[in-house]
Amino acid sequence: MTEGDAFDWLPALLVLQGVMGALDTIVNHELIEALPRRAEARGELALHSAREAVYAALFLGLGWFAWLGAAAFVIVILLVAEIVITVTDELIENRIRVLPQNERALHIFLTLNFGALLALLVPVLADWMANPAALEPSYSGWMSWALAALGIASAGWSVRDLIASRRLKLRA
Repeated sequence: MTEGDAFDWLPALLVLQGVMGALDTIVNHELIEALPRRAEARGELALHSAREAVYAALFLGLGWFAWLGAAAFVIVILLVAEIVITVTDELIENRIRVLPQNERALHIFLTLNFGALLALLVPVLADWMANPAALEPSYSGWMSWALAALGIASAGWSVRDLIASRRLKLRA
């Protein structure tokens, strides 16, 4: 698979990640678990806020641009941050609450999809790093627009979860 072929699949996997993440957030975190109203969930909400900010940057950044040269390191930093946040979140979730079975299953699919994203993105990033530093426009049709919508929604939800986490901290 060439860089072009791999990059063609990346927007679809990013959209899938965004849709599954939104489903997890709305159904599990909001409707079933009501995390913003649970004092013990304030740390988890802070991590969710950070993750949502990372995904906002990834959705908007990769939906519209190729990150060449040193700029590719921004994407690498975001990917490493997502891994650290997810591992930490998993440890906290398992300490403070029993996850519903559908949430646990959805986390597996999110992890598998993220692994597929990494498998495709790492060689693309290596190719991008071989170029002079630049942001080049990259358009993937409707998926760029879907990623823009997901990026804006993720940024908004990041702020919302940060506010909820701070509110819970003040109540404690």
